[in-house]
Amino acid sequence: MQRFNKVPQVTAVFWIIKILTTGMGEALADFFDHAYDPVIVVAISGLVLAVSIWLQFAAPKFIAWRYWFAVSMVSVFGTMAADAVHVLLGVPYWVSTLVFLTGLILVFVIWQLSEKTISITHIDSTRREIFYWCVVMATFALGTAAGDMTAMTFNWGFLLSGIIFAVAFVFPLVATRMQGSAAVIAFWLAYIITRPLGASFADWLALPSARGGEAWGTLPVSLALIGAICIFVGLNRNKAKS
Repeated sequence: MQRFNKVPQVTAVFWIIKILTTGMGEALADFFDHAYDPVIVVAISGLVLAVSIWLQFAAPKFIAWRYWFAVSMVSVFGTMAADAVHVLLGVPYWVSTLVFLTGLILVFVIWQLSEKTISITHIDSTRREIFYWCVVMATFALGTAAGDMTAMTFNWGFLLSGIIFAVAFVFPLVATRMQGSAAVIAFWLAYIITRPLGASFADWLALPSARGGEAWGTLPVSLALIGAICIFVGLNRNKAKS
């Protein structure tokens, strides 16, 4: 049976949606964490994440809303989980950053040894899809911890952190135009950076001025980003690599 690639083409719209989902996940996770019992919302978001991943795996080919629903839920749950590691367990951001980085590298190594590639050109088997989503989850956790580390541990603040990550994002993004393994590595570097990039700007817009934000509120920012995601996903539908 022919298997189709299950991920979208890497276009400008892809990167826009990816950054929007990271910001949305940050703002929405903060809203639910402060509005309701964090334990309950983490459990519920974990359940919704499991449903979204199941829908993605059950799809016979790339379906835009399923793919981006799964990415969005990884963002929401990943933010909650990464925050819980720091708030509930007291793990410093630099420690969780190193742990998540180690885990991500380990997944990449196993993926490369198993499939002889970590490219997203052909995510067309169940095993490759499992590796892909393990990496996606790890990049979100790593990006969350790294963004919090720069904003809080390094005291750069959200706006400056966002600007620094935006600049850092440009270099691997340009390098994705290269050929071979360099382009693959550049893609994943850019993918990782989108997490703290989107989250930093979302925090800057949503959080109160006492925390260095513009005080727009986590719920309004979340709803605005969800609306933008829906618009761009409409543009992204059926844009899968052959």
